[in-house]
Amino acid sequence: MRILLVEDDDRIAKPLVEGLKNERHVVEVARDGLEGWEYAQGAEFDLILLDLMLPKLDGIELCKRLRTAKSTALILMLTAKDTIDDKVIGLDAGADDYLVKPFKLKELAARVRALSRRSYELKPQIFSYEELQLNPSTGAVTYQDNSLSLTPKEYLILEYFLRHPQQILTRSAILDQLWEFDNSSGEGTIKTHITNLRQKLKAAGSKDNLIETVYGIGYRLGSLGSRK
Repeated sequence: MRILLVEDDDRIAKPLVEGLKNERHVVEVARDGLEGWEYAQGAEFDLILLDLMLPKLDGIELCKRLRTAKSTALILMLTAKDTIDDKVIGLDAGADDYLVKPFKLKELAARVRALSRRSYELKPQIFSYEELQLNPSTGAVTYQDNSLSLTPKEYLILEYFLRHPQQILTRSAILDQLWEFDNSSGEGTIKTHITNLRQKLKAAGSKDNLIETVYGIGYRLGSLGSRK
């Protein structure tokens, strides 16, 4: 998932970012409510982790703005306030769930997985392309029933291809979608990840051109497949 964390306390933000990245998520961090609003307007996020007490624009008002703007991102409110009234206010503002600080990273990861499953209720449960299958709710990837062990970035790249099976994906689009805004990774990094991904797919039995290079532009899936 592509996640936006809106949190002004680095002591909280840094371990959350590290833990979420270990769970195969791409994470951006905004330090105040207005910056969170700008980030949410500039990119598409699957989930927004939103602190309630934020400078410049508080979490409730940001949540209302996002819902007024028809944002489809799931919103998980993070706050030290644990009264019923506070929870009702957050949920009424448009949040999908509510987590009270302090919390364990394990609990947050479980909430994120639960929200992820909810987000796929109206979406395909499994992406299929020829004999390749990827299950977003479990993270399992197989080719001809052979399991693939992928790094987090390899998984995200493959999922991105499977979500756009008929498109040529430019290197800049892959960078924008799967790397953080402040990351210095370049197009050479993408090439390395795709080379490694191709090798793992081939070892599982795929043909050589399952991921094709479109010279001078980017990459695409190699032939017409099916997406279920």
